[in-house]
Amino acid sequence: MLEIVLKGHESYYALADVVRLFFPSPAEDRENGKVFCAGAPDFLIESELLPSGRSVCRVNGKEYYFAGPAEEASREVKRSLYMALTDLTGIRPPWGCLTGIRPTLVALQTDSAEDLSERYLVRPDKAALALKTGREEVRILEKISPQDINIYIGIPFCPSRCEYCSFVSSDISFHMGRLKEYKEHLIKEIRLLSPGIKRRISSLYVGGGTPTVFDDDDFRDLIDAVYENLAVDKDCEVTVEAGRPDTITENKLKAMASHGIKRICINPQTMNDETLAKLNRRHTSADTVRAIEEARQTGFSVINADMIAGLKYETAKDFIDTAEKMIALGLENITVHTLYKKRRAAMSLADVMTDDPAGEVDKAVSAVYGMLEDAGYRPYYMYKQKDTGHGLENTGFEKGGTACLYNVAMMTDARDVLSFGAGGMSKRVFEQVDTAKYRVERCSSSKDVLDYMMRTEEIARKKADFFGL
Repeated sequence: MLEIVLKGHESYYALADVVRLFFPSPAEDRENGKVFCAGAPDFLIESELLPSGRSVCRVNGKEYYFAGPAEEASREVKRSLYMALTDLTGIRPPWGCLTGIRPTLVALQTDSAEDLSERYLVRPDKAALALKTGREEVRILEKISPQDINIYIGIPFCPSRCEYCSFVSSDISFHMGRLKEYKEHLIKEIRLLSPGIKRRISSLYVGGGTPTVFDDDDFRDLIDAVYENLAVDKDCEVTVEAGRPDTITENKLKAMASHGIKRICINPQTMNDETLAKLNRRHTSADTVRAIEEARQTGFSVINADMIAGLKYETAKDFIDTAEKMIALGLENITVHTLYKKRRAAMSLADVMTDDPAGEVDKAVSAVYGMLEDAGYRPYYMYKQKDTGHGLENTGFEKGGTACLYNVAMMTDARDVLSFGAGGMSKRVFEQVDTAKYRVERCSSSKDVLDYMMRTEEIARKKADFFGL
């Protein structure tokens, strides 16, 4: 068992985050001043923060410390532990000792990709990617006025539950009778709050789950209600995350197009039919192609597709094949995700954090990034998640100036978002000029669909008070 004894600091969470890069399921023992990991080899490490602000890790009679300038305490202790564990295990996670969800934020605080790589032991290609993407995020944020508001409308239902899914979405096969009722409560919440929204709506995102899981009539009811109640002007960016191609019908496409919606997400995750079946996705790659062609014919000018690296049933070649097929479809946006594990997913942590000694998944992701850039795409937003296979990241790519404003507003935590529906997170952002950072306050909705429907008015009042509507 790995044990880390803390001395001179209490950065338990930071140390556990670093351990998680190497071994699954670390735990904190604050009573005894330790972080431990039962599934790791037997190492006893002392992590000390010195009065000078420097950190040192001691193990097996050897000391690990960074010779350059000291960082803030939590980053300092993470760095020395990362150095110790890379030496002890021979594993070098690509993002070095950066464990936060927004590596671009740290990148923008450095002087160069080389500086990021040196200070935080980030692999040079990832450091360059973070800085390039961070600069794009800043450029795109300038298009979203801080005085505007961004809207999220959540549909936490899917036609089936993917094995890897970690969201709060419900398989509608167990909730068929609730879908129409949920739509009515969602529209009710929109009607309750919309009169108080005096700010311009910069972007509006209908996400899930799978918003097109509704039947044709209910889907049109929802889209019509959005436009009847919210002041969506012609310059507002509106995106619908249709998701599963097997839920997309001609009538639903026409319902969106009738209001001038031009952006849609059609997300196969893989173009390998065998994998789709094993993941419990009830569509084929041919369904994806059909849905994209129909969306084009209906007038959608920006189509996004998601793909996932490191899927349990796939090889690196399968992932690259999916990327080749997506690029060939001429999609404006392609988002590259890496498989990650949260407690709600059926797929086990072991299935996600699989051994990959040759780094095939890592190499495949890098190869796909290169393919995308060669095809004219550029990265424009990025985030990381805990318990992600191979320590990798999620990156959105766009071409032709089609970046999704909402994605950047949400992922950077730099713009206000008002969320409707179960499981949504609203947030207000306050600029701190002296630190060039933002302070964010959050207001959550109930994740439970039934609870949300029972408390729709109460939840709406809570959000109205939060935003001063």
